[in-house]
Amino acid sequence: MKGLNDTHPKIQKILIDGYRKMTARQKLQCVTELNHAIQQLALSRILKQYGPISEYEQRLRLAALWLDRETMIRVFNWDPVKEGY
Repeated sequence: MKGLNDTHPKIQKILIDGYRKMTARQKLQCVTELNHAIQQLALSRILKQYGPISEYEQRLRLAALWLDRETMIRVFNWDPVKEGY
């Protein structure tokens, strides 16, 4: 995706060098933290859209963002289409 990078090349080099110096554990920690942040943003949207819902329904709706419909039905017996997702 040439042309879509808005990071100055010098800064990008610093970032890449920093990532290369990280241990596997540190990289995994960064990925874990980013995933958590993404899930929190998604949950905020879910709560805004559906209002006060149970924690269980919050988790189902969040899972439905990552799992396909068939998996949601088979594993959780919850159909995102029927639930208005």
